[in-house]
Amino acid sequence: MLYLVEHFYSIQGEGKYTGTPSLFFRFGGCNMKCEGFGCHEKADDGVEVVGCDTVYAVNKEHFAHSWIPITDTNQLLNILELYELPNAVDIVLTGGEPLIYAEDAIFVAFLEALIVRGHQITFETNGSLAIDFDKFPLYKKCIFALSVKLSNSKESLSKRVKGDVIYTIGSRAKDAFFKFSIDAESIDLGLEDEISSIVMHSPKTKVYCMPVGGNKEEVEKNSEPLIEFCKSKGYNFSDRLHIRIWDANKGV
Repeated sequence: MLYLVEHFYSIQGEGKYTGTPSLFFRFGGCNMKCEGFGCHEKADDGVEVVGCDTVYAVNKEHFAHSWIPITDTNQLLNILELYELPNAVDIVLTGGEPLIYAEDAIFVAFLEALIVRGHQITFETNGSLAIDFDKFPLYKKCIFALSVKLSNSKESLSKRVKGDVIYTIGSRAKDAFFKFSIDAESIDLGLEDEISSIVMHSPKTKVYCMPVGGNKEEVEKNSEPLIEFCKSKGYNFSDRLHIRIWDANKGV
């Protein structure tokens, strides 16, 4: 079953395309928990769940009751009509992890329809799930923000870093870039070697580093040390513009 958590029209707040007007579709479900990021979200049943800043789109046990089951491609396409959009606005597919649906028939038909309409599609993915570019050539026309998880996510190395997947996406997609989430405390804990070991799988792919944080205060706390880190290593600093502007609000 395909699940949609939310949709909203905003600007891209992270990575290479920061500032670009984009229509976001956030899908439910993920193959990771990333409890190391330490963001807290209280579920309707009173349980406080720890994970990334979109844990409400990750944790099926406590949040799936609010997710929208998608049984027809038109349910997704009709959402475009709810907004006054410029022609062929960028579409960002995020989560959770949207590529858990990469071979779902409804999901694939949705992507095909978007491409026919002239939309640029960006996936925000953890880069651990393989894509069959031969069976589904439409993915060659998409952009991939590879948010490969570092050890500060507290996910195991074997689960979060798949060199063959990273190489395939980096070499076969229309465009791809790395986007790492880093907090101030982790900067001195060997991150340079860790990032280098990931980037080596797709060395021509640009690197963006963004501050960990589920709210404005946390993002600001982690930004200045991260900027210095990026300056020393030659990486691109990526702000989290949507959080800096709208704080912890959803749907932005």
